[in-house]
Amino acid sequence: MNRVVLSPTPAELEAARRVVADHLRPTPTVVVNAHGRPVYAKLESLQVTGSFKVRGALAAVDAAVREDPHGAVITSSAGNHGLGIAHAASLLGARATVVVPANASRVKVKKLRAYDIELIEIGDSYDDAQEHAMALASERSIRFISPFNNTHVVAGQATVFDEIWHQAPDIEHVVVSVGGGGLISGALLSREAHQRTDVTVTGVQPQNSAALYHVLRGAMMNEVRHTYTIADGLAGGGDDGAMTNALVAEHEVPIVLVPELAIRRAVREAAETDGLVLEGSASASLAAITLNLIGDASRRVGFVATGRNIAHDLFVELLSEPLD
Repeated sequence: MNRVVLSPTPAELEAARRVVADHLRPTPTVVVNAHGRPVYAKLESLQVTGSFKVRGALAAVDAAVREDPHGAVITSSAGNHGLGIAHAASLLGARATVVVPANASRVKVKKLRAYDIELIEIGDSYDDAQEHAMALASERSIRFISPFNNTHVVAGQATVFDEIWHQAPDIEHVVVSVGGGGLISGALLSREAHQRTDVTVTGVQPQNSAALYHVLRGAMMNEVRHTYTIADGLAGGGDDGAMTNALVAEHEVPIVLVPELAIRRAVREAAETDGLVLEGSASASLAAITLNLIGDASRRVGFVATGRNIAHDLFVELLSEPLD
């Protein structure tokens, strides 16, 4: 896992903006009601694949195709990044292999099967899928695209925040769900590029699976214990020494941990109060705001509604759970 990955340059950020603008429409930033508090929500749940991940995937596949028009790419994913790679490959004419855990979300796997890709289901965790994908990449001599520890992926995710600064210029605090750190790294780079250092950025992870939180406090990835969370897109480890880890550490970004029950309740509350379908990874940030874990009750705050790809049976289960 000791791959040297560099932070995106201004030219790479601009290339990502171009390919995202060519193939995706900006998603809206709206005001929702979070326990009586108006909060900005960037609706990446409306993306064509149901998640923001398609942005980074487009940037990374575009870079791969520009370097080798006949090349192939391979990735590992909990689901949403794989969908992004599959969609990007279909748009840009690339051959793609997507490796997901055998227990990946069925709704995400069903959507993956609709694309003309090689889909491999293996292992019990994202880490197992990543290990297999990287071994295949080496064996086949093809490009591996990490869901987070990739220069172009992070550049693509930065475009989420390019849009936020334009759509909600008075925003003062952005709360970002964190798995491997690709999205929050994009937030930090976009904030610098647009000279919006007045905006606070806070990361959120599930208490049940908070690898980056513990790594920033001195742990190794393989030392972090993980238990089940409905925020499957945030679950599992990352890469020791990842570019994303370094960016979050350099900018001293606070990361707060959200209890599993609060994540589950936030899915229901978003649906009932604002008519939003959010997967657990998206509702984690909303939960942190409603619980006031970010310690910022007076400023204009927003979060990224990162995705809507929640299994139907889980969604029905959450809608039926008591809120008390």
